[in-house]
Amino acid sequence: MRPLQRLAAGLATAAPRIGDTKVPMSLFEKDAYINYQRIEDNLAVIRERLRRPLTLSEKIVYGHLDDPHNQDIERGVSYLKLRPDRVACQDATAQMALLQFMSAGMDTAAVPTTVHCDHLIEAQIGGVKDLQRAIDINKEVYDFLATATAKYGLGFWKPGSGIIHQIILENYAFPGGLMIGTDSHTPNAGGLGMVACGVGGADAVDVMAGIPWELKCPKVIGVNLTGKIGGWTTPKDVILKVAGILTVKGGTGAIVEYRGPGVESLSCTGMATICNMGAEIGATTSLFPFNHRMVDYLNATKRHEIAQYAQRFAHNLQGDEGADYDQNIEINLSELEPHINGPFTPDLATPLSKFAAEVKKSKWPEELKVALIGSCTNSSYEDMSRSASIAQEAADHGLQVKSQFTITPGSEQIRSTIERDGQISVFENVGGLVLANACGPCIGQWDRKDVKKGEPNSIITSYNRNFTGRNDANPATHAFVASPDIVTAMAFAGDLTFNPTQDTLTGTDGKPFKFSDPSGFELPPRGYDPGQDTFQPPPADRASVNVAVDPKSDRLQLLQPFEPWDGKTPVDLPILIKVKGKCTTDHISAGGPWLKYRGHLQNISQNLLIGAINSENGEPNNVKNQFTGEYDSVPQTAAYYKSKGVKWVVIGDHNYGEGSSREHAALEPRYLGGLAIIVRSFARIHETNLKKQGMLALTFTNPEDYDKIRPDDKVDILGLESFAPGKNLTLVAKHADGTKDEISLSHSFNEGQIEWFKAGSALNLMATKAKQQ
Repeated sequence: MRPLQRLAAGLATAAPRIGDTKVPMSLFEKDAYINYQRIEDNLAVIRERLRRPLTLSEKIVYGHLDDPHNQDIERGVSYLKLRPDRVACQDATAQMALLQFMSAGMDTAAVPTTVHCDHLIEAQIGGVKDLQRAIDINKEVYDFLATATAKYGLGFWKPGSGIIHQIILENYAFPGGLMIGTDSHTPNAGGLGMVACGVGGADAVDVMAGIPWELKCPKVIGVNLTGKIGGWTTPKDVILKVAGILTVKGGTGAIVEYRGPGVESLSCTGMATICNMGAEIGATTSLFPFNHRMVDYLNATKRHEIAQYAQRFAHNLQGDEGADYDQNIEINLSELEPHINGPFTPDLATPLSKFAAEVKKSKWPEELKVALIGSCTNSSYEDMSRSASIAQEAADHGLQVKSQFTITPGSEQIRSTIERDGQISVFENVGGLVLANACGPCIGQWDRKDVKKGEPNSIITSYNRNFTGRNDANPATHAFVASPDIVTAMAFAGDLTFNPTQDTLTGTDGKPFKFSDPSGFELPPRGYDPGQDTFQPPPADRASVNVAVDPKSDRLQLLQPFEPWDGKTPVDLPILIKVKGKCTTDHISAGGPWLKYRGHLQNISQNLLIGAINSENGEPNNVKNQFTGEYDSVPQTAAYYKSKGVKWVVIGDHNYGEGSSREHAALEPRYLGGLAIIVRSFARIHETNLKKQGMLALTFTNPEDYDKIRPDDKVDILGLESFAPGKNLTLVAKHADGTKDEISLSHSFNEGQIEWFKAGSALNLMATKAKQQ
């Protein structure tokens, strides 16, 4: 019996469960633990069901399934119900998310959630003064966010703390986690091996309320990296190259998974840069496998326990050998040269060696007016130290910048560290202006004075997005995107045709010189300096907190439920606008000065589709009222229809709603009486946002049928009485000349989403169910 007893004891201790070790998810949430055990248990079920090798993204996504035993799993087809580990919101989108959460009748968030103040700080004269000005101007919004987060148990990062994605990387991202964030560049956390997806506020509310998050089972695009990065080539050039390959819609419905031996030459923050800008190709998210560079970063940010725990779980933080990808891309980093993308779209990729010729051929303005580095995409210590090395070399030759030059630190920790280590002094000594730790010009929060609106000019940024008018509201600004290295070097030339890898500048001694290859530190040798403490944890006594919303406010407004579907077939609906060409969420719900109304649906709805081009006349914000025959702005015309009790539709082009995750682009048409948005194709997040608000998000079964629609048509939508998944609807377009076209409309609604439509919105359905419990 004794040998059997020893064997039994050995079996009992041979394989401890990963979940037996409790590791907090962050240094701020000691009672919320990383749940690797769920991934382990789920994958045991999934492997038995699928019986094939899994990609890394599949391991993490399927590892967070709500019901792994019964979940239908087919890439690009199934709708997965997932349990994210956490939620993150930036201040512009958090206002509406929290207003919706308050309407849902919950008293605390079901998962760890944070709110970050980064979007409402306008770049004007410099960091300190701009921050104080923003605090004064936005006081009621910040008070609302501070009290609402305190009331419902959320973490609050105050103005000046930094950009949401940098704060997440420094404090909350962890390998193998699943996070959703109310900002399209949430995938930044993929640099730490996390599946992080940008969503609308309604999705965030679902997860905060304990409801599974629904995601169409993503396809997987594999990017195999070989060789080694070096010289003037940076991680930013990887995603600039990929954007050129896949275009702004090539990643739609897919996770982009990077792998291969070349990954080892990328820093953790460099991998985050690549994942961040993956939003510009429409990807669900982007992801890197766990490696020692992530361990180094976790240790540098005082998360040693997480680093050790992830190393124990490393077998599930890599893709399986032989895993199948829906598309494969090969990039040799040793051969990759710097790229510059733009203007007007982030996927127009040009290698640096060909860029000067392209500038001249396309007659883009050669003079470089402004060079801007930083943002959530490129403001790591590595980025800043490399740019500072370029600036210092120019200073050694007596040069000042010829273009305006701005620097945006991504977080208070980065700002404080580069101030301590001297990089800020280097930038300021050559004429640079350090902005607040915030989004700033990247999202249009820029009080630009050096050019008039409509004046053609060129700027170059290390940001991620460069749609028309995005940075400065000037549609004639040619915005180009590159690495911080290229941007910094060009600031000293003041000319778009300058190639720092081969061209020379002239020092004050009259001698020409060529920049050396940039150099910098992956991580600060003396460690990070945290700077000022800008975090507000939830109080112990939340019951006594009162949420601050002034009924007279023009910036905050409590929400009223949308009307449910009346069960009738929609007939004779006017077309509010037939949109021609690119229509991003910036076109649908403009940013910049409108950001201050993000918490007031009635007021912000006055910007509905003001940037969209009307196919009838080629003009923005000028549409014909189908009842009066007069031309007016889009929101005024929509409001007129609403006042008459008339529903309306929008007709759109390809990839409608690309860009930012802002759900106001879905809330506004719903608020002003819209019933359906009918397009050639949708961007993923916007399509989901429309469904959440009770809108019909429909596509032409044959995209060419877009051309059959005339702006003055009246339309019927047939088939809603038997609305069902996979069953097409019919659009009857009745033309002014008495003829008509019957057009097939497709949709991606599942049963649950059809219930949202019938109830009037997902929030209506949630509130109804909460009352029934």
